[in-house]
Amino acid sequence: MDLALPVIPAKRYFTIGEVGDLCGVKPHVLRYWEQEFTQLRPMKRRGNRRYYQHHEVLMIRKIRDLLYDQGFTISGARNKMQEMLHLSREQKDVLSTDFSKMDVIELGQVIPHLHQERHLPYPLLSPNDNLFSVQQQLLEIRDLLTL
Repeated sequence: MDLALPVIPAKRYFTIGEVGDLCGVKPHVLRYWEQEFTQLRPMKRRGNRRYYQHHEVLMIRKIRDLLYDQGFTISGARNKMQEMLHLSREQKDVLSTDFSKMDVIELGQVIPHLHQERHLPYPLLSPNDNLFSVQQQLLEIRDLLTL
């Protein structure tokens, strides 16, 4: 399914019909996926009307890609989504680490691991460098864009 999906508009909430159009999935499939993927929890208002947020639309697109394009089963896609969520949490933990309180030996162990884990073409800066916090923010933005 090499169907180009439309750009997600800058809105706060999307109805199930809008999400279906944005993701190329019918509403009854979205309701089924809510039962299968616990991470997918749209807000429900009057009359059980579902309202999805931007991050949920991105998640649905990822689920769709896993199922339709990569050929995962529901169970396999569920496991892959859990794994991606776990990795995302680990990266946030690493980014929240206060490197300024580490001694040189600890930094010597942590920084090469970060560099290898992220497959960076350049070395990470040391915490004493003025650009260190800028680099950390850019890495965080890059990680968010790849979700």
